Amino acid sequence: MIRNYQEELDRRVTFIRDLLAHSGAQGIVYGNSGGKDSALVGILCRKACDHVLGVMMPCQSSRNFGEDMEDGRKVAEQFDIPTITVDLTEGKEFFCSQVGGKVALSDAAKANIAPRMRMITLYAIAQSKNYLVAGTGNRSEAYVGYFTKWGDGGHDFNPIADLTVKEVYEFLRFLNAPENIITKAPSAGLFEGQTDEKEMGITYEQIDRYLLEGEGEPEAISKIEAMHQKSQHKRQPPAHL
Repeated sequence: MIRNYQEELDRRVTFIRDLLAHSGAQGIVYGNSGGKDSALVGILCRKACDHVLGVMMPCQSSRNFGEDMEDGRKVAEQFDIPTITVDLTEGKEFFCSQVGGKVALSDAAKANIAPRMRMITLYAIAQSKNYLVAGTGNRSEAYVGYFTKWGDGGHDFNPIADLTVKEVYEFLRFLNAPENIITKAPSAGLFEGQTDEKEMGITYEQIDRYLLEGEGEPEAISKIEAMHQKSQHKRQPPAHL
């Protein structure tokens, strides 16, 4: 069943405004990656609040500096979202040289440094401006654990956490977002040539079909559930006595 996106818009705008009122925060900051999720979060936050800042944080990947930055700017211009750019390339290279000189860093560990640096950047800005950090992860990614723990998984609130990728696209079309945001292959830009579906080994369509309809090919369902179980630690608070 397709959601009523006008109602969804109104509900999420009210949610964000209530959150700001109760928190005492003066605005919102979010990572503008030039992708579908950050586009929707930025639009929702801007419709709810006058004081919103998007931060583009390219890091090494040529797509970060090319197509994604261009798309991020288009969204910011269309929806009047103030945006700044913080290049994290040198910071990541320095970090890898310092830590990598002591411990051999795996490729996965290196790939996850950029999302964690982005979280640090957003919280440094948020603390300085008395803003809240908006998360940009969707339900599909959360279920299979396709996010970086203490990276893009770190935020104060997330206005799209209950939406699958299919619903994110539907919402963006309702809002008349730039077409390329909707049609390009989703990518976290963690390394050259990376796409979400290629890295996961499963499509968002398969994940969404399972989440929304409880259906799918046995092999796909098995993979989705295996990913869900393996990533439980990402969705749970840290263990303690």
